[in-house]
Amino acid sequence: MTIKETGLIMDILKAAYPTFYKGQSNADLTGAAKLWAVMFSDDNAEIVAMAVKSFIATDAKGFPPAIGMIKNKIAEFVGPEKMTEYEAWNLVKKAVSNGIYGAGEEFAKLPPILQRLVGSADQIHEWARSMTSETLESVVGSNFMRSYRARAEYEREYFLLPCDVKDFIGALSERPAMPEAPQAVTEHELNERRNHIHRQLKEA
Repeated sequence: MTIKETGLIMDILKAAYPTFYKGQSNADLTGAAKLWAVMFSDDNAEIVAMAVKSFIATDAKGFPPAIGMIKNKIAEFVGPEKMTEYEAWNLVKKAVSNGIYGAGEEFAKLPPILQRLVGSADQIHEWARSMTSETLESVVGSNFMRSYRARAEYEREYFLLPCDVKDFIGALSERPAMPEAPQAVTEHELNERRNHIHRQLKEA
């Protein structure tokens, strides 16, 4: 969304909430427009406008939306596909039911978010081979649904981030790991090293 398109969005908000914007100075309005332009620079202006109108249509409090509220509205329109935790677990259970001989095929059918949580076709096969239906439902199922809730929320929040923030996060994840701190040396090991050095000096 460009700064010009953002201006049109701000005009909609000013028309919908005249009392709130009545006391705003030109500097305040310009600053708000610039911030919105930056935060929605990766979004289609038409979608942002639809999200703003959707918010206004259902708002009963009379206050203009914060940026995050509109981001959440956009996610409702075009965000990652949403499943309940029960729907997600039922897909995994269905895969496990054919996991003895068809683990690879069943794993490939799962949506990417479920593939990331399950890990591999081998895990599907292992659950099918070694788990009773009771254990699968009570232990694996409850753990999976808890993990799915957390992962789905993370992916939804990640979707809302501006592209430059996503790029920054990606660059951080590609940094080499910090070297491990050296292990502490015991007093006995220190004495052994000293004695070794002394022996080498005597033999020299």
